[in-house]
Amino acid sequence: MSQSSRTLASFPERLREARERRKLTQGELAEKAGLQASAISHFETGTRKPSFDNLRRLADALDVTTDYLLGRVDHPEELAGADRLHRDIERLSAADRAFAKEMIEKLAERSKASHRKTNE
Repeated sequence: MSQSSRTLASFPERLREARERRKLTQGELAEKAGLQASAISHFETGTRKPSFDNLRRLADALDVTTDYLLGRVDHPEELAGADRLHRDIERLSAADRAFAKEMIEKLAERSKASHRKTNE
């Protein structure tokens, strides 16, 4: 079996398992992902394949990687802290992103100053 057919065959099962692990109904997952409940049903039965955008939405809603849903990795690893933070920052408005960047820079500078005092 080729990698692509193995990947496609495992997607419906991986999606259902990840949804059930989160104790979500198909309707609840659909709402979190911004999709129709019928789409989730079709994806889980394998009668339809999600677009790349919908795959990303599903992975975000389930806090797993797209690689896990596609069968490229075996562990349903939740998003690492940095990945989750990056995703959350991308969802902010431009003004809020600028504010967050400014705050991070101030915290980094404060940390450097504190570190210098400790090493003196």
